Amino acid sequence: MILEAIVTTVSSNGHLNIAPMGPHFEPACESFEIRPFETSTTYQNLKNKAAGVLHVTDDVLLLAKSAINQLNEIPTTIPAEKVEGRIIKSCCQFFEFTAREIPTPEPRKTFHCSIVRSATLRNFYGFNRAKHAVLEATILATRIDFIPIEEIRQQFSKLKTMVEKTGGHQESSAFELLELYVNS
Repeated sequence: MILEAIVTTVSSNGHLNIAPMGPHFEPACESFEIRPFETSTTYQNLKNKAAGVLHVTDDVLLLAKSAINQLNEIPTTIPAEKVEGRIIKSCCQFFEFTAREIPTPEPRKTFHCSIVRSATLRNFYGFNRAKHAVLEATILATRIDFIPIEEIRQQFSKLKTMVEKTGGHQESSAFELLELYVNS
């Protein structure tokens, strides 16, 4: 199963990186695999520190901003206990993990991650149609180098209706930000 989540990692000089990631979870939820691109900050940090924190969140604005590198304000974090890392305080659930790279020739590298600590900070109430639409739009926005722009715009047009009908301020703000990014 692939779960849409946010991963925080720390660089060798202590800089926090926040990135959306789609880990492949094992059925028992004791481990997962993530596949960052070799050119990404997440890859470099995992290569250096071999640890991080995976976050389950319903904050689609945070997901959208981090996906398109427009996270101007770092969310409040607290120190992880079992790994050198940071926990986003507003997340629903987190998984502190250690990572081991599995050699692959592809530009996306694979890390097998073992969960060393997890906790729930607040209830996850689920996604409505607007949150799902923003999540899909976020994924599309990260694919502008692979999918024709007109196809992305057509998908955005369909997704916008769901956001307008069922979304609140957070979903509307996230979708507007993604639309500006795709159209620029």
